[in-house]
Amino acid sequence: MRLETGKVARQSNGSVMVTYGETVILTTVNASKEPREGIDYFPLQVEYREKHYAGGKIPGGFFKREARPAEHEVLTSRLTDRPIRPLFPKGFKNEVQVMITVLQSDGENMADTLSGVGASAALITSTIPWNGPIATVRVGRINGEFVINPTRSDLLSSDIEMIVSGNQETVVMVEGEAEEATESEILDALKFAHGVIKEIIDLQNELLAEMDVQKDEFVSPEPDAAMVSAIDEKIGNQISDIVNIADKHERSDAKDSMTDSIIESLEETFPEEEKAIKSIISDRFKDAFREQVLATGKRSDGRSTTEIRPISIEPGILNRTHGSALFTRGETQAMVITTLGSKSSEMIIDSMDEDYKKNYYLHYNFPPYCVGETGRIGFTSRREIGHGNLAQRALKPVLPEYDDFPYTIRIVSEIMESNGSSSMASVCGGSLSLMNAGAPLKGHVAGIAMGLITDGKRNAILSDILGAEDHLGDMDFKIAGTADGINAIQLDLKIEGISFDLMEQALEQAREGRLHILNLMNEALPEANEISEYAPRIFSIAINPEKIGALIGPGGKNIKKIIEDTECEINVDDDGNVTIAGANADKCNDAMELVKALTFEPEVGQEFDGIVTRLMTFGAFVEFVPGREGLVHISELNWERTEKVEDVVKSGDNIRVKLIKVDDQGRLDFSRKALLPKPEGFVERPRRDSSNRGRRNSGGFRKDRNRGGGRR
Repeated sequence: MRLETGKVARQSNGSVMVTYGETVILTTVNASKEPREGIDYFPLQVEYREKHYAGGKIPGGFFKREARPAEHEVLTSRLTDRPIRPLFPKGFKNEVQVMITVLQSDGENMADTLSGVGASAALITSTIPWNGPIATVRVGRINGEFVINPTRSDLLSSDIEMIVSGNQETVVMVEGEAEEATESEILDALKFAHGVIKEIIDLQNELLAEMDVQKDEFVSPEPDAAMVSAIDEKIGNQISDIVNIADKHERSDAKDSMTDSIIESLEETFPEEEKAIKSIISDRFKDAFREQVLATGKRSDGRSTTEIRPISIEPGILNRTHGSALFTRGETQAMVITTLGSKSSEMIIDSMDEDYKKNYYLHYNFPPYCVGETGRIGFTSRREIGHGNLAQRALKPVLPEYDDFPYTIRIVSEIMESNGSSSMASVCGGSLSLMNAGAPLKGHVAGIAMGLITDGKRNAILSDILGAEDHLGDMDFKIAGTADGINAIQLDLKIEGISFDLMEQALEQAREGRLHILNLMNEALPEANEISEYAPRIFSIAINPEKIGALIGPGGKNIKKIIEDTECEINVDDDGNVTIAGANADKCNDAMELVKALTFEPEVGQEFDGIVTRLMTFGAFVEFVPGREGLVHISELNWERTEKVEDVVKSGDNIRVKLIKVDDQGRLDFSRKALLPKPEGFVERPRRDSSNRGRRNSGGFRKDRNRGGGRR
């Protein structure tokens, strides 16, 4: 890995080029000179972009230029944003923009993990206040051995893939998947990754030591002491009562009512300080919320730290969709629908490094009504893409092999209600929906979100967190898997890190919660249903790749005729895998038989019913399956001598023939007379060789080898 600065993008506040293998990215960071007024959040924008020229490609589509970011770019932007955001000073409201551009890709060393390293290096070498550095790596496991930053080829044989960010002390962000890995295996992978993270941080510090960087001074604004005192007096014991209101909306309404009352009572004393008053009240609410959990172990809805909210499950809630399920956990509810499609429904991916198709994908929708609000309706948000990707990862390891279940699978999770962990509800609902659709999963998958509240001395790990516990807590740790292990993991922290001991406790507590949810799911739907009558019927057959041409036919004649006659969709892969899809199973079977007939290897001795297609002077061609012909030589039409072919058969006649020879070029010789009774006393003369098949010499005359090659 190589870090460089001072050569390109020199007008940026910070700019670093990161090279790994022959993959090169440029990261730039800039901040506005003045803070944004009137906002209660930190305006950080992280944008990761892949340029097709980096992979030596021209973009597809009409305009031939990169358009809005693809899903992979959005996910990488999120992976970079999450570990660097908590390290900006509290109260910092200057707009910060981090831009990562892939300039060159070698196709094997992936650029997504480099973006975290580049963002960190650019921030520490800028004047922007930031409490870094951090570093990001990908960890895989191949043949039982952990590998750092495995190549694209390596990942094909890896059973763990996690992107891990960390600081010098610990891990701060995780996103990844595994094939039912145990909790201890996940922890070992994180520890292994952290060892290399520290080395990359040392490399960044070496770069920083070569420079003279003076950070901009920033002092977090302190609220007016008199105003704080007045607010605390007005609050009294109200917050402790509000914290214990179990219902989300009732609690929110009570908090809003108290806030409005305090603002009104202090309007004359502290005019135009409404936002500051609201901020102080929110801080007090957060402190009370956290203290109650740390001091008593009791949460706002009355649960203990390990207790899971009540769960209800309704598989098949929509009777005409291919598969569906309504999964409700407390005030979080996901309606998940599975649709089964044919090969033509595969998603086409046009990326910088490779073009490929996906036959399984999951989409997650979070409409404003799920939290009882109005909001923008438009493009899919980054949050929706991220949550959908996490649920998609979780379900992938249990899906049946394509050869066993040759469907394109689309899952859509519609969040109907949300109060914490809607992505994990999507995992549970997705598993149930797949089983309801008839997908023979290896087992159900359940997900749970874990939280953490800590003051540095006291720690409380929370199972199945509420939205407020996510917002006011220190950790959002999502774990999804089967009864045998973990399939997907996502860790986000609002603090600078947690110990591996705490992480181990959280993983074990999550395992217990996951098993509880899995038991309920297995009771509701223990095994896959029959495939819905509304789903297409799909059959698969493997043929000899050398027979693909025979199946397709000249100009697509054969395959088009099968499609027209059977009303089925037929797709042929280069490896000879043929899939047949249609609404009617009988027609699919008819198409299957026609495919078999066109591609099978006929053997000498087999008999066929065929149609005479052409008459020649030397014999008749018979189509024994659509698109495939063989020759019945004139001498094989009858036992008696035949003077003219048309004396025995005519074009369009149905005749039964027997295969008597396959020559070295795959041409077929049939016999009609072999299936006729031999006349009594008939003496057969030696048969003339029919392999010449009427070919003409350069002079335009047919050679007859039995006559010494003379001319006619």
